Amino acid sequence: MEYVYAALILNESGEEINEDNLTAVLDAAGVDVEESRVKALVAALEDVDIEEAVAEAAAVPAGGAAAGGASGGADEGGEDEEEEVSDVPDTADDDDDDEEEEASGEGLGNLFG
Repeated sequence: MEYVYAALILNESGEEINEDNLTAVLDAAGVDVEESRVKALVAALEDVDIEEAVAEAAAVPAGGAAAGGASGGADEGGEDEEEEVSDVPDTADDDDDDEEEEASGEGLGNLFG
């Protein structure tokens, strides 16, 4: 996770996210830098708009629920809405969420444990 944080620091300070800059930030933080992780992150972030990815991540409610999930029972009335709530996750929606994460770069944390 510290690799992603280092990239966010570089982005926030207006510096280019490249291997040298990322390594310098990690070294300054006292992180034992793995060159392969640095290369993988730089490659993964190459076509990612970090500002947009951060804004999208901030829009997701706590708990990781999809933004569209709250509108399910609005037209049907309050009683039906309570009956539809289930503790069992819907696996059909999980596939769509995974594809969206991969497309937007939000799944980058999975690369680095």
